[in-house]
Amino acid sequence: MGFTRILFLTLLFVWAADVQCQNVRIFNVKKYGAIPDGRTENSKAFLEAWENACKWNGKAVVLVPAGTYLLDSVKFEGECKGYMIFKVKGNVMAASKLKDINQWITFKYVNGLTVAGRGTFDGQGYKSLRLEFIRNGKLQNIRSINSQNAHISIFASSNLNITNVKLSAPQDSPNTDGIKISSSEEIRITRTSISTGDDCVAILNGSKNTHISQVFCGPGHGISVGSMGGNTLIDNKDIVVGLAVTNSTFTNTSNGLRIKTWASRYEGLASGFTYEDIIMNDVEHPIIIDQQYCPSSSCDSKTASRIQIRDITYSNIRGTSKSKAAVTLNCSSIVPCNNIVLKDIRLVYTGNEGPASSICSNVHGYSYGLQNPPPCFRSA
Repeated sequence: MGFTRILFLTLLFVWAADVQCQNVRIFNVKKYGAIPDGRTENSKAFLEAWENACKWNGKAVVLVPAGTYLLDSVKFEGECKGYMIFKVKGNVMAASKLKDINQWITFKYVNGLTVAGRGTFDGQGYKSLRLEFIRNGKLQNIRSINSQNAHISIFASSNLNITNVKLSAPQDSPNTDGIKISSSEEIRITRTSISTGDDCVAILNGSKNTHISQVFCGPGHGISVGSMGGNTLIDNKDIVVGLAVTNSTFTNTSNGLRIKTWASRYEGLASGFTYEDIIMNDVEHPIIIDQQYCPSSSCDSKTASRIQIRDITYSNIRGTSKSKAAVTLNCSSIVPCNNIVLKDIRLVYTGNEGPASSICSNVHGYSYGLQNPPPCFRSA
């Protein structure tokens, strides 16, 4: 009886797996007329493949085979009937003149999306990938090069996993972020390498519960929260809550772990951040809170930031600093930083002006364990 039952369950499992496999369909862009010669524009073929895949009531794979595909600006939109996979095995390259110069490739309104395949997206100086209103998605094993502004922009999305992604742009490329996140929650970035001209990861207004681990950042401007208190407000408030950055390495970056807010009249909150097990290699400002952020000369130096920064923990941060001030906590005089915790900080200044130091203003917090440089607020 036991053997018969086991045999029945085994056959049932095999049948279910076979049915599932039969419900997967591949939509090869070449069958819709795409030509991988690096000269022919292929947006019509790509969109037709996507539209047909989106109608498939099952798991649909939009396949981009080996070769180089020139592509104008496109929007791959849902809602779709089943789970969507955009599998890139070749190289997708932006056309020299896009119809929409503000964005190259957009995925929008999809519940269940994977972008994968070990292929390359070459932005050719345009903004590369944008995900809007995406739920339950994955980006994995892809490469993005030569993007403008941001390699990957994520807006109004939730439950996304970004894994084994490589993003690269020249070190002197202006305002080129690796991954830019806003109005999104439960975004997870792991085992990813980012070399760019601005922030490796920028966490902006409306971001909740962002998880970053095993990320290599450099060159670039580090991992930044903000800037906050500028013109990207929701109901006149700027809020970022819940951030964990762990087991990551920064090399030759201008900043490491940065929180930046404008000195403006707008209110907001940055809260619930944990930075743990971080290595700094020749980083200009390894730990920095800057509540007088002003990239232009038009700021009012007499105005204080109204963004409240609180409940921030830095634990086991070690390595080398290019600047003598390895820890800078420049907080608001109106809403001082509260519950800032430094635990086991080991940062060595590589210059010849003496040992590393800390600079603090308007900070309430605690320090534990080994502290180098010495903390500029009380020890527990």
